[in-house]
Parts: sequence; C-alpha cells; structure tokens
Amino acid sequence: MSAAVTPAVDPDVAKAEEYAAKLLLLSEGSVNKHFDPFEDIDWENPDFAPDAGEERWVLPESADPLGRHPWYKALPLERKIAIGKYRQANIAKVGLQFESILISGMVVHNFNLPNGSPEFRYCSHEMIEEHNHTLMFQEMVNRIGLDVPGMGPLVSKFKYLGAPVASFMPNLFFMAVLGGEEPIDHIQKQILRSDEDVHPIMRGVMAIHIAEEARHISFAHEYLKQHVPEANQLSKLTLSVAMPLAMWILGRAIATPPKSFFKEFDIPESVRKELFYGSKEAKQTFGDYFGDVRTLAKEIGLMNPISKRVWKLLKIDGATTRYRSEPLRAVQAA
Repeated sequence: MSAAVTPAVDPDVAKAEEYAAKLLLLSEGSVNKHFDPFEDIDWENPDFAPDAGEERWVLPESADPLGRHPWYKALPLERKIAIGKYRQANIAKVGLQFESILISGMVVHNFNLPNGSPEFRYCSHEMIEEHNHTLMFQEMVNRIGLDVPGMGPLVSKFKYLGAPVASFMPNLFFMAVLGGEEPIDHIQKQILRSDEDVHPIMRGVMAIHIAEEARHISFAHEYLKQHVPEANQLSKLTLSVAMPLAMWILGRAIATPPKSFFKEFDIPESVRKELFYGSKEAKQTFGDYFGDVRTLAKEIGLMNPISKRVWKLLKIDGATTRYRSEPLRAVQAA
C-alpha cells in the first residue's frame, strides 16, 4: 500500500495566508485594546493643569538633545519651563499634522482594495486610531495654550503628497510612514523608560500613543515584507535608495523644531546646529532612531552596496536590532 502523498503547498499562497493572519491579529488587537483620549486621559484632574507642577515641563535629558545641552541647562528655571512647554506643544502639533498626512494616504490606499482584502480592515482600524491621536495631540496643544506652528512652512507641503504617493507608490508611502513614526516612537519610549518626572499630560498622551503605534509600525513592517519582494529588480533598486532618503527627510521633519522655535527663544545658531546636525552625539542620536528600519531593509533585500552608501552618506547607518523596539542600551551593548 503506497504512502499518502502530501499535496505541495504553494509558497506564495502560504505567504499570503500568513500575512492575512498577522493583519487579522492586528485588527483584533485594535478591537480588544483601544483608547479614547477623552475617556482614558484625566484631563480635568487638577494635576493635569498645564500650570500644575510646571517644573515637570523642563525638557527630559533622556530623549531631548536640547534638554541635556549645557546652554539649556544653564538657563533660569522659568525660562527652561517656557521652552519646554513650547517644545512639547510643537512636537504634539507636528505629530497631529503627520497623522493627518498618513490618514489622507490610507484613505486613498483603501479605496481600490479588493473585497476580502485583510489590509482594508486593518487600515480602517488604524485610521480610526490616528484620528483619535490627532484629537489627543490637539487637545494637548490647546490646554498648554501656545499658538505653535508644528511643521515648518516647507515641510508642511508634505500634506499634498500623502494621497498621490499612497496611490501610485504604496511601498514608498509605507516607508515614509515609518520615517515619521519610528522617531516619535523611539523618543517617547526613551522618556518613559527613563522614569523622568514629566508632566502628566505628556505621560498620558505618550502612553496611549506608544500602545497603539506598536500596531501601526508593525503593520508598515509587515506590509513592506509582503509587497517589496513582489517588485521587479529596478523597483527594488529604486526603493533601496528611497528608503534611507525617506527616513532622513521625514525623520528630520519630526525631530527638528522649525526655525521659528529658535527665533522665539533667541537660541544661538551655533546651539541649533550642534543640537541637530553638527555634533557627533546629535548624529548618533538621529541615526539610532532607525535601527529597526535598517533591520527591515536588510530582511527585505534593500541593503545593497549602493543603498549602504546612501545610508552612510546621510549619516543614518549603524547597528541593526535583534527584535523590534529593542532598547537602545541593549543594541549598544551588542
């Protein structure tokens, strides 16, 4: 009696099924564990008032280059608090502007997805969460009470690019998503891991954002793992060069304050350049934001001799991570 023959499994079908299963898990996570910023943040608690415990607005040394710079540390406490409030409000404004661009692209991405696509459901969940994040960030800005601009005038033009890039170059779009999300996630985790005494408005906003961004970042990684290998060789070569460029451009847009911030507080030009561009520490800090992305690039075949030079030229090359969101101290020790 002959042994039963096991039918061959089509690797493409198996990969698609695995991808669908991961997206279903992320979608169910959005259903089972989600937040409402107006229910889950105790905005009316007296301790959440912007002027309560104002020293907690002093910029954290753990994750803000300005917070640990000698120029800032030498300022009077009142001045440090004023700068800290403005800086945190502006970061929140940039965050909501970036989320708005992301939403505009995802709406277009979802428009023509086929019936039954697991991406449709997950992207819809993510857009709902991102809308809540924009409400949360704007509420934080409103309560601090400063008329911050968010993105600079040039960077703000990205608002016109989200939808067309998502429509015609979805792989590039989701790379750009990581270019904005990874730095914010990295900075906020560093602050919470440090256990510094930050204002409860900040702590509440960061806790919700980190929890839900974990799913959003996971999706972007899984999307690129699924779709980049399907591209032809020319597209892959183009994407391999575009990836570090997207990280640098979007990362700078997120992490660097607009020039109006430096003008508002008479921060010397030498300090500005040293903080975000010039010093070895500044370059290292910025490069560290993208350890997970470098790992992803290697995994999906986008680390080649040409792209490695681009990563290095932009000074965002460096170590990869063993797993996503590996603490920086562990990466440096390895």
